[in-house]
Amino acid sequence: MSLAAVRARLGPLERRRDLLIEALHRLQDGFGALHAAHLRALSEEFSIPQAEVFEVASFYHHFDIVKEGETPPPLLTIRVCDGISCMLEGGEWLASSLEAELDPASVRIQRVPCIGRCAGAPAVHAGTRAIERATVGSVLAAIAAGDTRDPVPDAIALDAYREGGGYALLGACLSGARSVEEVIATLSDSGLRGLGGAGFPAGRKWEFVRAEPGPRFVTVNADEGEPGTFKDRFHLERDPHRMIEGALIAAWGVGAGSVVIYLRDEYAGVRALLEREIAAVKAAGLDAHAPIDLRRGAGAYICGEESAMLESIEGKRGLPRHRPPFIAKSGLFGRPTLNHNVETLYWLRDILERGADWFAAQGRRGAQGFRSFSVSGRVRDPGVKLAPAGITTRELIEEFCAGMAQGHELAAFLPGGASGGILPERLADEPLDFGMLDTHGAFVGSHAIVVLSQADDLRAVALNLMRFFRHESCGQCTPCRAGTEKFVALMEQGSCDPVILRDLEQVMRDASICGLGQAAPNPVASLLRYFPEVLA
Repeated sequence: MSLAAVRARLGPLERRRDLLIEALHRLQDGFGALHAAHLRALSEEFSIPQAEVFEVASFYHHFDIVKEGETPPPLLTIRVCDGISCMLEGGEWLASSLEAELDPASVRIQRVPCIGRCAGAPAVHAGTRAIERATVGSVLAAIAAGDTRDPVPDAIALDAYREGGGYALLGACLSGARSVEEVIATLSDSGLRGLGGAGFPAGRKWEFVRAEPGPRFVTVNADEGEPGTFKDRFHLERDPHRMIEGALIAAWGVGAGSVVIYLRDEYAGVRALLEREIAAVKAAGLDAHAPIDLRRGAGAYICGEESAMLESIEGKRGLPRHRPPFIAKSGLFGRPTLNHNVETLYWLRDILERGADWFAAQGRRGAQGFRSFSVSGRVRDPGVKLAPAGITTRELIEEFCAGMAQGHELAAFLPGGASGGILPERLADEPLDFGMLDTHGAFVGSHAIVVLSQADDLRAVALNLMRFFRHESCGQCTPCRAGTEKFVALMEQGSCDPVILRDLEQVMRDASICGLGQAAPNPVASLLRYFPEVLA
């Protein structure tokens, strides 16, 4: 009985190990949860041990496992963001108020990490529908109307994109009118870097992957889960083919035979949009040299780390890999892999059409290019701001965000989301670009700027960020798993001994496997350096 139900729900989906997470999604979507009998049937259907199916399903936050005899969760879940930007705008009050209003037997309220709607804080997912600047009234109205599915964004579709010259550049590359060497040189001269956080030069990445023996892959990281970051969603909701064409050009450039896009599960409307537009690209034969495969995550911040993302694409738990080897040599399915985030690929067409000098000239103070800054917090006009690399926080606020919000004065800011540190107002005139904040113990990462004012409790801000890291640690290595837990416990108990905090910080930086554990101490380290009084 269960096997027949699972087979019907999976339909023609290939029974491949790397499609296990998609299979779990289909069962969760169809039955409202992952029931034990269905997981056993899935194990049989995929010829995977039950223990492996369970360990994958239990790793991801968006899967609900219902054991024998347990009551399944309500069909409707309201996810209230408790990320830093939503905390500032009353997210906890909203969650508590909804709990008081709604029957827990019919509606489940969950507090969840950042859902990528920071400019519209507080933000809520009612089902899959995102509600920005949410109120109790707006959430109740959505439930009453049955408005719980995220709409497909009104983006530039394939025909309109091609009418504006889209895919002509790809055609020139595939026809030989553009050489790979010319394209790589242009990218290198432009100063384009990986804009997912690491900032590695894009042209050098292509050279490394291209030098490895095939077959090769291109992967696109659209899993932005860093609190305060929403720029990839912004670009995909408006002009998705800039990213798609960029990915197909990248595949041509490194000789990859496949493109895999990994999209965070919170972006349901974007997923429907990409499914539609990728189908149109296939129908037009534009991806014949490198077919596109769209995969969705399942609620795990760690999968923003490139090797953890590859593990997830392979249908496994998103555990970061030890390096070396780096993914340019041994990446997806053990093959050389070029990984870019959405924004990096978004800029390819402009750079190759307008030239390296055009892009390089856009920066300030020696930096090169544009950046998509995700700005939230205490500003009058939050949102994604296309601004020059090297701009200062104060300039960004005044020139692009219409200044500080009424009644608020700049007191501190996060220059790079949850992991980038917390800097005081006196450093708001420092340029924002890769490496420019190193001496201050901070970094720009994915360029997520969260602006804080005199009204904000910096200890509460740091505690919120540490709780996030505790929740999102994959648990693979002890320094990160135990370290994030210990940081939260120390901050919750009252005054903190700086010696203990610094010792814990050093252990996590030295011994954690990946960037999550290495950067997780940054909020507390920033308080010790700039605001020690709030920890006393």
